[in-house]
Amino acid sequence: QLQLVESGGGLVQPGGSLRLSCAASGFTWGYYAIGWFRQAPGKEREGVSCISSSDRTTTYANSVKGRFAISRDNAKNTVYLQMNSLKPEDTALYYCAAVSSGSRWCGLKDPTTYTYWGQGTQVTVSS
Repeated sequence: QLQLVESGGGLVQPGGSLRLSCAASGFTWGYYAIGWFRQAPGKEREGVSCISSSDRTTTYANSVKGRFAISRDNAKNTVYLQMNSLKPEDTALYYCAAVSSGSRWCGLKDPTTYTYWGQGTQVTVSS
């Protein structure tokens, strides 16, 4: 059974860092693009970052460029999102999602493009 599990969320002060992990089971990880999305209360789900199956393409939302970094370890079936210089506006429930795709594709514009979703991990940035 295909499953995505996020971890690493928590409460952090502004300017702090967190590393989120997305662990997968039940499918051949290396053929899937992975995206990180977030949703704050009262707001629509938005794309944060994604990485292609080949690791050759990464994309970031403008709001996180220069602060977040996505990476994947296919041997461990895990994708990471390193989040630095966190701001209160980064507070949200963070989800990872997977979709079978070409080796160089990943996208953030349409969350419905992604087939499989985790349950989310809460990130709260507050002093």
